[in-house]
Amino acid sequence: MNKELLLRLTKYKRLLHKLKALGLERVFSNNLGDAIGVAPALVRKDFSNLNLPGNKRGGYNIDDLIHRLDKVLGRDLPQRIIIAGCGKIGTALMKFEEFSREGISIVAGFDIMADHMENTSEIPIYHIDKMADFIREQEIQVGIIAVPDTAASAVFETMIKAGIKGILNFAAVELKCNASDPQDCATRCTIHNVNIGLEIEHIFYQVNLKHPGSGCFEDEAV
Repeated sequence: MNKELLLRLTKYKRLLHKLKALGLERVFSNNLGDAIGVAPALVRKDFSNLNLPGNKRGGYNIDDLIHRLDKVLGRDLPQRIIIAGCGKIGTALMKFEEFSREGISIVAGFDIMADHMENTSEIPIYHIDKMADFIREQEIQVGIIAVPDTAASAVFETMIKAGIKGILNFAAVELKCNASDPQDCATRCTIHNVNIGLEIEHIFYQVNLKHPGSGCFEDEAV
């Protein structure tokens, strides 16, 4: 499944939950397409390729779509994750209520200063030295890295060796698997690097591209 399709399916599911909360039972492809900014034909194609049932006159049953999308996205299985680094970013993620609504459970945080930290959340925080054993014992498959750049590589390697299969990295350094066999690396772990500074820079670039002279990255007058 490519990244674009995965993103659309996630958007569909979030929208379906909102429509269900409003008391709606059925939805049409044009409703979903308008809401996420794609053509209704693409919505129908996405659902058809995944064998999600529906018809032009009756539309799609919302409960059925949610159930089927949960299976396709793996959301019918426990979504248990850990966070390495309980500073500002890590703490904010631990308090992010949207996770629980999406069925995602942060089961523990790990930090080198765990013994001296004031924990204001219900999620336990342990010393980073206990992370590997916790991952193995609890069979955790996904981890978030929110440690300083200098510690990111070491934490990354610890997660990989302990059995983590997917990593969301917020450290401002790109993490890559160093396995000798690239294919083996792709099989072992999926890594998503999130550099907030670069993302904001990209937004400014897009704004300047669409609206020249708006003040973003303008050359200084000579």
